[in-house]
Amino acid sequence: MLSRLFAPTVKVSAHCDLPCGVYDPAQARVEAESVKAIQEKYQANDDAHYRTRATVIKEERAELAKHHISVLWSDYFKPPHFEKYPQLHQLVNDALKAASAAKASTDPATGQKLLDLIAEIDKIFWETKKA
Repeated sequence: MLSRLFAPTVKVSAHCDLPCGVYDPAQARVEAESVKAIQEKYQANDDAHYRTRATVIKEERAELAKHHISVLWSDYFKPPHFEKYPQLHQLVNDALKAASAAKASTDPATGQKLLDLIAEIDKIFWETKKA
């Protein structure tokens, strides 16, 4: 009797934590663009102090890119997305690994690889938004 008294009278469900519209791969892309730009500037500058500051900022931005990718994976994408796009788990894993590689490297090619993977996630993301 008490369980019926305190049972919810309305059942609600949501696709994500908040009404859709708060998630966007652009956040990860902007951070990854910063990583690549910093890697390019690092390569073009021989000043040790500049390179040290560039490395610190690059690592922070790469970590932020990882965070935004992880949030999409854990909070936005749901089982129906993974069913429709079976490569999505591997793609996200590859993007997270690429962010780690870019974090550890001053080679702009690692930043570009991260950007390419985020672009693939972005494509799937926007396809899910149309559905």
